[in-house]
Amino acid sequence: MTKTTKVSRLRKKDAFLEQLPLVGMLAPFLIFFLLFTIIPIFSSIALSFTSYDLISTPKFLGIGNYERMFVFDDIFGIVVKNTLVFAIIAGPIGFLLAFVLAWFVNEFSPFVRTVLSFMFYTPSLVGGGLFIWQVLFSGDAYGYLNSMLLSVGLITEPITWLKTPQYLMPIVIIVQLWQSMGVSFLSNISGLQNIGDELYEAGAIDGIRSRWQELRFITLPQMKNMLLFSAVMQIQSSFSVSSIAIELAGFPSTQYAVDTIVSHMADMATVRFEYGYASAIAVILFIMMAGTRMLIGKVLSLIGK
Repeated sequence: MTKTTKVSRLRKKDAFLEQLPLVGMLAPFLIFFLLFTIIPIFSSIALSFTSYDLISTPKFLGIGNYERMFVFDDIFGIVVKNTLVFAIIAGPIGFLLAFVLAWFVNEFSPFVRTVLSFMFYTPSLVGGGLFIWQVLFSGDAYGYLNSMLLSVGLITEPITWLKTPQYLMPIVIIVQLWQSMGVSFLSNISGLQNIGDELYEAGAIDGIRSRWQELRFITLPQMKNMLLFSAVMQIQSSFSVSSIAIELAGFPSTQYAVDTIVSHMADMATVRFEYGYASAIAVILFIMMAGTRMLIGKVLSLIGK
């Protein structure tokens, strides 16, 4: 063994010993990530090829669950359409609203900014606040919206908002936006606060003259990481809409108007005990979310170019 090789090995050993405390600090997170994320993902993939009811031994079916999903399960097509509507409408709108509101609020004084930030984040804290919307859209004359419309003569009898398919989707999208925007809003506010004033001063020297130019050439490029985090949170919330729709419209909703992939999967797993089929649905949902995440990452990478 040459002297150079010994020195190289000693340096690698010293580097490893220096990083050992960091590995120890990360170990609890890595262990929980492995136990509650990685292992469940691979378990779901394996179970998706079986018939499993949690009691008997899993029976291998090959692609039988996927064939059933795409060919024989009529409800699956409906819940996929509903989920995509939520993702395509609620996701981008929530993402844009969170950034635009944060951009405007960031211009206020620290005290006003703090108060407004708390107000916008409050819906995320009161997850059980859906009773407000249930009272607002109550189907009798005592519901706030029906009462108001009756009092001004716009309707002659109460509308069953939460039982009429044509109204259910817009209502659930509105409530979803109300409840899911808080985390994205806070991340955008924190990102805006971390952009140094010297960047805007340098931009002014280089010829930037309007707020829109500041937004395009300074703010958005500096916000890439926070925008990606906000986009991921909106993806997660829009693809996993379930509890809001169930609390407002029940399960199943009228004509499956707002049932989603998550609610269909939960029905198969916790009511029918078809864990193999539920795992197959979970795999498809994971692929949809991962694909959307990659697409958004590529779009955001174009910012500033």
